[in-house]
Amino acid sequence: MSEVKLAAATRTEFGKGAARRVRRDNRVPGVLYGHGTDPVHITLPGHELLLALRTPNVLIALDIEGKNELAIPKAVQRDPLKGFIEHVDLLLVKRGEKVTVEIPVHTEGELAPGAFLLEHVLNALPVEAEATHIPESVTVSIEGLEAGAAILAKDIALPKGTTLAVEDDTVVLQILAAQAEEPSGEEEAAEGNESAEV
Repeated sequence: MSEVKLAAATRTEFGKGAARRVRRDNRVPGVLYGHGTDPVHITLPGHELLLALRTPNVLIALDIEGKNELAIPKAVQRDPLKGFIEHVDLLLVKRGEKVTVEIPVHTEGELAPGAFLLEHVLNALPVEAEATHIPESVTVSIEGLEAGAAILAKDIALPKGTTLAVEDDTVVLQILAAQAEEPSGEEEAAEGNESAEV
């Protein structure tokens, strides 16, 4: 698991105006909390944070004005149009501590020949792992599966030290038969009207 070092600064100004000023300086306001401590309001370098958050559940080594802390991202607010990060919540962790996170589920292989659809019931699998050894993702083979097949949480091989944080029989992926759509009566009538107008 990758560990990214970021220099953070504490902040004392709050509110929309203060947040706008922080973002103008290409920094992102955030909150660091956990372990029963009071939340610490910080700012982080915008570009470096954006790059770090490309890795799911990235471990961030923070240098907050000389004090070192480890954290993982818990909530990220992005601008819905421009995509830049508006705010980030970080959870304090310690080496050796177990945390519950969601890791992306990737698939490999091809379904059996035929009109089958793969449905991701869960896009991410809830697991418990050591904070410094969170897997980036899990990969599941769907080779040769047909309609009616399902992959349950217990069927997914997890790295050593990682355990499921959901019931064993939770459906993660399932294979469905593709259904050919028949045009409804209204669509047929509309098509008939169009041809009559031509």
